[in-house]
Amino acid sequence: MTTFLWVIVPYVCLAVFVVGHVWRYRYDKFGWTTRSSQLYEDRLLRIGSPLFHFGMLGVVMGHVIGLIVPQVWTNALGVSAHTYHIIALAGGIPAGIAAVAGLVILVYRRRTTGPVFKATTVNDKAMYAVLGTVILLGMWNTVAGSLLQFGGEYNYREGVSVWFRSIFALQPQPELMAEAPIGFQLHALLAFILFAMWPFTRLVHVFSAPLGYVTRPYLVYRSKDERPGRGSGNRAPQRGWEKPELTKK
Repeated sequence: MTTFLWVIVPYVCLAVFVVGHVWRYRYDKFGWTTRSSQLYEDRLLRIGSPLFHFGMLGVVMGHVIGLIVPQVWTNALGVSAHTYHIIALAGGIPAGIAAVAGLVILVYRRRTTGPVFKATTVNDKAMYAVLGTVILLGMWNTVAGSLLQFGGEYNYREGVSVWFRSIFALQPQPELMAEAPIGFQLHALLAFILFAMWPFTRLVHVFSAPLGYVTRPYLVYRSKDERPGRGSGNRAPQRGWEKPELTKK
């Protein structure tokens, strides 16, 4: 079971993540979108969207430092394990609260606004549940392990982080996750399940950037009615846009 949970499941989820995105882009390119619903409701969206996205940005950056940067590197910079945990609490908890608050607002908006709810797929509904659970578990692990020290203080950088890097180094060490607290195990397992769900939800928009806007030509908008006082202020009609008169020879 240890090998299944901490070796097989992660690799299967990562394979689905990569192959699923390739499939989605090739066969559902027009569906590669956030399915924007701003036209239906924007009051709650203006509040929830910045909270969620900026909160998630902080959460992701914290995971990049905690999982990818080895502890020996921060130790070499003079950052002790205790100091690192204080920094993680100071930055991770506010980011997590902002992400959860934004997600709650967005889910409430999506559920109570009829057209928005109808445009929500079953995959997206399941994704919201898994994403919210992953964030809450991550916050609980940070508070319980670093602040409350339930079951003793656990340094995930010596266990979970090493296991995570070993997966991508193709030298998995599942025994490290088997010894981790249950909260960290659930957090990691659901996170990989979220990766497997990713290509089939609106999360694909994370890998989209409007780079074409930088080089595309400007869009020119003109009034349909060029008569003075109608649609174009008091300006006289511009030459070159009048309807040509046909004459017989």
